[in-house]
Amino acid sequence: MFRINKDLTIGELLDKAPELAGVLNGIGMHCTGCPSARAETLEQAAAVHGIDIDDLIEDLKGFMESM
Repeated sequence: MFRINKDLTIGELLDKAPELAGVLNGIGMHCTGCPSARAETLEQAAAVHGIDIDDLIEDLKGFMESM
């Protein structure tokens, strides 16, 4: 399994775990189809959407562990 961290781009995250698109969409981060997803890190996207990066990473990790 890969490490989810704040420096991953959304594109990298979704390349490795496309099932996480639902988690992002569910919290209002509709970045999955955004062209900037290939360059924007999780930390940058979280900041734009007013989401705490640590909470986001924990949510993503929790989802992956539950699979």
